[in-house]
Amino acid sequence: MQYDCSFLENLELDGTVSYGQSDRGNHAGDFGTRDEDKSDPDVVVFAESTADVATTVGAANDHGVPVTPYAAGTGLEGNATPVAGGISLDTTRMDAVREIRPDDLQIDVEAGIIGDEVNEALERYGLFFPPLPSSGAISTIGGMIATDASGQRTVKYGEVADWVLELEVVLPDGSVIEAGSKAAKTSSGYNLKELLIGSEGTLGIITRATLELAGRPEQVKGGRAVFPTLNNATEAISDAVTSGVDVAKIELIDDQTAMLANDYSDTDLPERPMVFVEFHANHGIEEEIDFCRSIFEAHDLERMEIASGKEMERLWQARKDITYAAEEYDPDLDIGPPGDVTVPISRYPEMIAEVVATAEAYDLFIPCFGHAGDGNLHYFALADYDDPEEVARAHEAYAKLVERAIELNGTATGEHGVGIGKRKFMELEHGTAAVNAMRAIKQALDPKGTLNPGKIVPSEHD
Repeated sequence: MQYDCSFLENLELDGTVSYGQSDRGNHAGDFGTRDEDKSDPDVVVFAESTADVATTVGAANDHGVPVTPYAAGTGLEGNATPVAGGISLDTTRMDAVREIRPDDLQIDVEAGIIGDEVNEALERYGLFFPPLPSSGAISTIGGMIATDASGQRTVKYGEVADWVLELEVVLPDGSVIEAGSKAAKTSSGYNLKELLIGSEGTLGIITRATLELAGRPEQVKGGRAVFPTLNNATEAISDAVTSGVDVAKIELIDDQTAMLANDYSDTDLPERPMVFVEFHANHGIEEEIDFCRSIFEAHDLERMEIASGKEMERLWQARKDITYAAEEYDPDLDIGPPGDVTVPISRYPEMIAEVVATAEAYDLFIPCFGHAGDGNLHYFALADYDDPEEVARAHEAYAKLVERAIELNGTATGEHGVGIGKRKFMELEHGTAAVNAMRAIKQALDPKGTLNPGKIVPSEHD
């Protein structure tokens, strides 16, 4: 459906409005949206202030025009795809650091700032934002909060959400609220902040965030450990986490993923399951590394290499290259839907075994890797998208693994969000009554369905 957005010409905005095909095409989907699923908005608004967002959203709500928030476009579930057309509201120009309060361990930033830029601004204070995902170099803080993102450091520092103190948010009618508090804790009123985190722009658009900070660790070391079998590796991870090893990152790649990394980087890594670890401490880091090594040795550890600085980065390179390696592996194969399941850590070995069994049952190449320390597993089936039968198998295998994760008391998405791709699993995971409650909240805050329609909550007719 095409919308008349001419009312935008009468608004006083600091930013700009574009009807150009290039801008519209660039906002038709996010990183995870396949070309055939992209949907051009009718117009793109590049907001430069909270007032821009509030004015645009309020006017769109009055005119019955949908608004889809857009950040850096790095999402993997179509979160920013304007499925209903209308306005794509881009917040990337809202990228200022408003204030740093080192004595309070706090920073105020606009939603469009890139994650790494936050840490760059904090460097001279000896502070950092600990839960920043590995996509922090390309993703915005607002996008991370909107999708309830997390990453490799979750095992030690928790999710991005755990470090958000206060949000400034524009609601669907254009009104602006502050949710949360700059105080370290509050018991005042409904917890609107937590409701808005992870709402993917369906309940409000984040324009500012107050983030909690921590001191940079004095000691950082890391590397990789090689195991003879995938079961050895997953059991070692589970044992290390439950034994209380103080590890900042603990990541897994299977033997197939190691093969992809070798092919991509022309390296000679052992094509065996590998566990990547990183330790942060102010003192005693060697003792923690020795503790971890002793646990790994009980699971037939083949070798473990630990270093710091540039050498540590070299040891970690295979883990960093996974997505690029998969994309370049075979020009006839495309990456299927991105698996992002999370299960309780004790069920992690079982979830890994399920991926292996499913790949065999469906005759597919399904490499897996993930933030193993918090039970988060990523996987994807590489398939020939010119072969409808193979594509159907890939999608069926993907769904089967999501359903199995839910059966193991897990979740369909640990960090990518629901977007379009995981709406069909919401009722299975949460139950009919809970999904109805979500619909009621959406209806109460956004009765006209203005903000990011077609995301998260399935319609009653799906």
